[in-house]
Amino acid sequence: MPKKKVFALRLDEEVYAAVERWAADEFRSTNGQLEWIISKALKDARRFPPPKAMDIIEEEK
Repeated sequence: MPKKKVFALRLDEEVYAAVERWAADEFRSTNGQLEWIISKALKDARRFPPPKAMDIIEEEK
């Protein structure tokens, strides 16, 4: 199992409540929902997973 980094996150109460409701709708924990949101945003921005060396070389051509 991958090691997880623990850190404090401050959110506006309304933002937290919205994430909490969304998590409940998706049958996830609030923490799981935040992980999913962040992972999806990173994938959509093509920042995760890190690009492989050959992928970078191909993009530069």
